[in-house]
Amino acid sequence: MHYHHISRGIFLARPNRFIAHVALEGQEKTGDFVICHVKNTGRCRELLVPGTTVYLEKSTNPARKTAYDLIAVEKGSAEGGAGTLINMDAQAPNQVFAQWARSGAFRDGLTLLQGEKTWGNSRFDFYYEYSENGESRRGFVEVKGVTLERDGAVYFPDAPTERGVKHLEELMACKAAGYEAAVCFVIQMERADFFSPNDLTHPAFGDALRRARAAGVEILAHTCRVTPDSLTMAEAVEVRL
Repeated sequence: MHYHHISRGIFLARPNRFIAHVALEGQEKTGDFVICHVKNTGRCRELLVPGTTVYLEKSTNPARKTAYDLIAVEKGSAEGGAGTLINMDAQAPNQVFAQWARSGAFRDGLTLLQGEKTWGNSRFDFYYEYSENGESRRGFVEVKGVTLERDGAVYFPDAPTERGVKHLEELMACKAAGYEAAVCFVIQMERADFFSPNDLTHPAFGDALRRARAAGVEILAHTCRVTPDSLTMAEAVEVRL
């Protein structure tokens, strides 16, 4: 996926989870800043550190209250150096997964991929169909974006997520009903030694993920190629549970 009208700036503050103050290039010494929408309502405390280099996309909608969206950050740049470029747009993982899946990388012979599909009382990110050895198969996928990195490994979630636990329970119910079921962790950075659930922050999610794998739910984790104006699904990463 691609962004347009990208500007570089320096993160100053995050008054609440929806907005941030950013000094665009040329504003660093004037005290001026723009108020931008943060496209990720997670904590992101390790990313949004004052002095960090960030990237904004300018909206083409003149009626918006905020003219910019904060979409990426160079983690570690506040201490000097280039830092690690991390996309933190919470809407991006579903888009890059859809592009990746439609390329044939997820299921060979994919014939259908629908977003926001309802099954029973559940609503999943994607429903898919494909044919294998002349047999029709169908399943559901939940997609989770990953931005939390520690010492080369990546973890999800960065904050407790009862909704995430519910999604895993629902995927297990789908599997029991005869569907395929998968959860794909889209790592919004280029390198990761491995992926693991963040048991320190939310042990219930880690327990649910381990139960899901035991129930036959497929667990995928992929890094992404990241630039200030693009995000593309890339390499598979080891999942450690």
